[in-house]
Amino acid sequence: CPTRRSSDLPRFAWRGIMLDSARHYQMPAFIKTFIDAMAREKLNVLQWHLTDDQAWRLQIKRYPRLTQIGAWRVPAGAAAQTDIDPKTGKPRLHGGFYTQKQVREIVAYAAARNITIVPEIEMPGHAEAAIVAYPWLASVPNPPTQVSSEWGVFPYLYNVDDRTFRFLEDVLTETMALFPGTYIHVGGDEAVKDQWKANPAIQRKIHEIGLKDEDALQS
Repeated sequence: CPTRRSSDLPRFAWRGIMLDSARHYQMPAFIKTFIDAMAREKLNVLQWHLTDDQAWRLQIKRYPRLTQIGAWRVPAGAAAQTDIDPKTGKPRLHGGFYTQKQVREIVAYAAARNITIVPEIEMPGHAEAAIVAYPWLASVPNPPTQVSSEWGVFPYLYNVDDRTFRFLEDVLTETMALFPGTYIHVGGDEAVKDQWKANPAIQRKIHEIGLKDEDALQS
């Protein structure tokens, strides 16, 4: 009956859900199962949270340390500190990342089920994992050397020099090649500005380009 079929149309064009793979890595097989569940519920946009303070999960070929270093951390708690990996003599690491081949397979799997994946590459905050991998991205002279196992709002922001912008452009270029959808989510939340306020070079930048404050700089 045409009337019954037309009554099953979705109310919203964008029917989304977010999967946070940054805080806890999920296997590609799980993500495909997750996509199957979305399709059953007629959800059509998967926001894939791939970077944060606790990990960088997306392979970027131009910057291999993002996943070599930034995708791994010692789990939280005292027990994890005593769980020694015999191969390294150090606490065992939790983590993982998605190769570009795996990402293409997942994107195609989602597209076959009428689901678009929107990758999330956080900036300028939630950047600690990237900063641990490449310390020159930091806004402080002595950035952390290990990916955090804790949660919360952290102070670490990307700096705003030209080298950092080239890094971000390179990352987004590789991301765009993997995700053919219209959008990339760039985060923007919880960007505490204390480090920008204390950084003389960033303060000069604000003055040079005639901005009001650090919030205007983020914009």
